[in-house]
Amino acid sequence: MIGPRTAVHPVAVEPAAGTYRGGAGPRPGTGPWSRRQRELVGGLLRCYPVSFLVLAPYAVFILPMAVLNDNPQTGFIVLLVGLALLGSVSVETLGLFLGRPDPQWRQGMREATAGYPRIYPVARLVTLTGMAASVIGAHLGRGTIVAQVSGDLSDSPVAMVCALFSGWGTLGFALLVGSHLSGRLSLRRLYCWVAVLVGVEAYVAVLTARSAPLVALVFFVAAAGAVCGVFRLRHLLLWSVVLLLAWPAMFAQRNAIREERGVVVDTQVTAVDRLRLDSQLTAVAAFAVPVEIGQPGVTDYFRYGLVPRVLDPDRPALSTGQQINQFLGGGPTSSYTFLLLGNIWFFDGPAGMVAVHAFWSGFVALLLRWRSRPGPARLTLFCLVFSDVLLWSGTYPDCTIGFLQHVVSATPVFLLLWLTRSGPAGRDDEVTVPVGAVR
Repeated sequence: MIGPRTAVHPVAVEPAAGTYRGGAGPRPGTGPWSRRQRELVGGLLRCYPVSFLVLAPYAVFILPMAVLNDNPQTGFIVLLVGLALLGSVSVETLGLFLGRPDPQWRQGMREATAGYPRIYPVARLVTLTGMAASVIGAHLGRGTIVAQVSGDLSDSPVAMVCALFSGWGTLGFALLVGSHLSGRLSLRRLYCWVAVLVGVEAYVAVLTARSAPLVALVFFVAAAGAVCGVFRLRHLLLWSVVLLLAWPAMFAQRNAIREERGVVVDTQVTAVDRLRLDSQLTAVAAFAVPVEIGQPGVTDYFRYGLVPRVLDPDRPALSTGQQINQFLGGGPTSSYTFLLLGNIWFFDGPAGMVAVHAFWSGFVALLLRWRSRPGPARLTLFCLVFSDVLLWSGTYPDCTIGFLQHVVSATPVFLLLWLTRSGPAGRDDEVTVPVGAVR
């Protein structure tokens, strides 16, 4: 219960990332010029967030791999990326004429979250609940490679309840970032929470013998964190190199776990082969698009996206990846995708490539700019778009249905934030807390 507003003491907001608090003089690399550079990069990322999310994995990894391996379809990859950027850049540039993101990002976010004094406790609750649901669900067989191969879903009531909290890891990360930008969570503690999130997902990857969700989480956290200003690009590039070096060991361990559980592993596919995402993408170039293979339609969006499985337990499992694999001549026990851009091209053609990215770019622009800075709910929706709809490894159109599912799952969180909302919490550069309250 929050006490009378007269019984408060102002507490200085946590300094911005990179601020030096010890010793005399500025810390190296944090002078005015360095700050202006970071502000310029951060402002550019917030002006073109979707374009950054589209371009980054291709510029850093996929296109270089295509060039190094002399992929004959490298031009096709450039075409797909160009069409996606045509949709995103055009809408994001048009949005600049309607309003730019607040140049004082951190100060603006303090103002936007000032009326949510309980944002950090809510963030802790959501994050811990999401991690617990992921671990319990994995122990009950939800999302395991065995379930994927067999096509069976766990009929345990507890597993169905755990599915209701799907996406709460993303919600928790968004609220933790909001807590940091509001000054209620230090950058060091935010990094600790991120490490725990990734660590729990790594444990779930061991239980399920599937590494794709872990890779997706890491890329999402990196991209969303960069746009929100909590990670620096040069640090992300360094960690990308570390992950690439660690991939062969991760790949071998994943295969070993699968073999222990009776899943046949193709020994001809090496860790390097699995990294040839350029080849996986360009496989779609052989087909006349768009292609109809019975992919989810409008009614499926509503049935699978808005109705929890606990209320519709008899509906069949939805896996466009398995449909694609059967279309390519494989069996129903394996899954294949052409990555996000390849799947959009496959199902919707070049016009769909532009339209999909234009639509979501407009949606993200509204989230970041409509009526000034985004509050916790809009920041959460922004992170869900990044993690579900537009991540390079997503399976379209299933990822759009996943976004709808996670929005429905987030409704109690939005309600909790609304119930714990209060008036402005002090001056623009301060956050106030009740006397004796634990921060």
